[in-house]
Amino acid sequence: MTKQRMHLGEILFKAGLVEKQALINAIKTAKTSNKRLGQVLIDLGLINEDTLAKAIAKQFGLKYVDIEQAPIPPDATKIIPEDLIKRHNILPLSVANGRLKLIISDPMDLDMMDSVRLRLNKELECYVASPKKIRTYIEESLVDKSSSGSGDGAVEDDRLKHSIDATAAELAEAGHELQAEAMRIAAGNADDEGPIIKLVNLIIDTAYHMRASDIHIEPMADRVRIRYRVDGVCMEKDSIPKNMQNPLVTRFKILSGMDIAEKRLPQDGRIKRNIAGTDIDFRVSSLPGVHGPSVVLRILRPDAVNIGVESLGFESDNYQLFQQIIKRPNGIFLVTGPTGSGKTTTLYAALQELNKPDKKIITAEDPVEYNFAGMNQCQIKEEIGLTFDKILRSMLRQAPNIILVGEIRDSEVADIAIQAALTGHLVFSTLHTNDACGAITRLIDMGVKPFLVASSIQAIMAQRLVRVICKKCRVVDEHPNPKHLRLLGIDPAVIKDRPVYKGAGCPACHNTGYKGRLGIFEMIEMGSELRELAYKRATTSELRAAAKAGGMRTLAEDGVLKVFKGVSTPEEISRNAQIEGVVAE
Repeated sequence: MTKQRMHLGEILFKAGLVEKQALINAIKTAKTSNKRLGQVLIDLGLINEDTLAKAIAKQFGLKYVDIEQAPIPPDATKIIPEDLIKRHNILPLSVANGRLKLIISDPMDLDMMDSVRLRLNKELECYVASPKKIRTYIEESLVDKSSSGSGDGAVEDDRLKHSIDATAAELAEAGHELQAEAMRIAAGNADDEGPIIKLVNLIIDTAYHMRASDIHIEPMADRVRIRYRVDGVCMEKDSIPKNMQNPLVTRFKILSGMDIAEKRLPQDGRIKRNIAGTDIDFRVSSLPGVHGPSVVLRILRPDAVNIGVESLGFESDNYQLFQQIIKRPNGIFLVTGPTGSGKTTTLYAALQELNKPDKKIITAEDPVEYNFAGMNQCQIKEEIGLTFDKILRSMLRQAPNIILVGEIRDSEVADIAIQAALTGHLVFSTLHTNDACGAITRLIDMGVKPFLVASSIQAIMAQRLVRVICKKCRVVDEHPNPKHLRLLGIDPAVIKDRPVYKGAGCPACHNTGYKGRLGIFEMIEMGSELRELAYKRATTSELRAAAKAGGMRTLAEDGVLKVFKGVSTPEEISRNAQIEGVVAE
């Protein structure tokens, strides 16, 4: 747990520098005059600037520096541009290994720190000194170039602008486009379009071109972190200054139709934007936090679900079984897995294959993320009582052939879905369980009668998404990690004859070695033995043993096939597959 910072008055009182009653009076004065306590204490003659600087240093866990004794280099203006020194009343000590030792007077001036950090592209190691002594040193030691000639100021401005543009260009070339744009904004070097608007557009466009599924705007104590989720893994792209947090968050709220005045409660919204000729929907969520609201944009690409069953990643036998199951006239087909495992994409692919003029398809979803022609899609709205169970009851009066229930969350929804399956409807739905067999015990635990579970379910499929090795930089992995081979049950001796592959990293995959994702699957068809075990309330382990004896291939085993095909890596499969007896690291 983070140690709580001491109050300035507490530090001064404990050091015996200020009497209790005098401190109380000063605190009251500070509140009524809207001044800082330190300034009030100086105005009252209770402490001097040096004493205040020492107390502030202690409060923030920084070192105090006496300017008169500090080893400030004579060429300070070469370390930091002179305009920064004068504007922010700061002095450099030294720079090494990308860290700048900097003397400041106010550790709470985050805007100053952001400006220096962004301008110089260096991390800061701050020291505290008296602001008056810093100012005196600057006036006495640094040459005021603006007084040397009337034209020098303009020359210096041009030089500064050129320096900012050059630094921003270097940042952009190094892949830090957002930092580069933030630097131009901070310097007032933005187009008429509006600096924050331009920055927001850049954040969204960058995410689209990186194939990201989410954008995470995360306020931190001293900066705002921008992360993109690409192929299921969060990547930190850039950071922008803290002083841009409020206008950035406000812009996202305006675009998504949120209330910009509401900062205490979570909010949801949507943004529709045309990128490269394609209409892209963004589902936006704002969550209040300690350092400000965190904003997440879920990118809903139309092409993300229009991939077809054959592109999901099935092996040939599972593909044939999947095709047989989804074309049955009735029963329940369940897809299980954690959030983000591609369950919705799999079910949409199945529905698109079945979406013919002679079939009536109705879905109940929360929320409806993608719209499809020919399907009747219903949005859950719990605030007005439009819940899964109400929609399901109404669905059955619409005479559908196929029903999709976004998720079976409770026994009431499960009972209605099972009744629909038993009365001649084909029902697709999802369930949050770790493996396929766990879905049977989960439904029984919900309160569904075992004989109903046994008679209504046609098949259950568990799935995970694994990253695919980038085709442009795929190479043979000469030394695969023995731990991952052991987890997957791969004999290292087999690798000599059947090589495994990895991605070396290239610009096409942003040096990750992976590009795109495919599914690994675990599918069971409910035969007579499994139905009998379900009726007898068998445990998950008993059901799993029977399913494996009947030919079920586990997630890990399906992943191993992809490893030897050069599709993915042992590390990626072992990280995502449900391996018995293994604790995730």
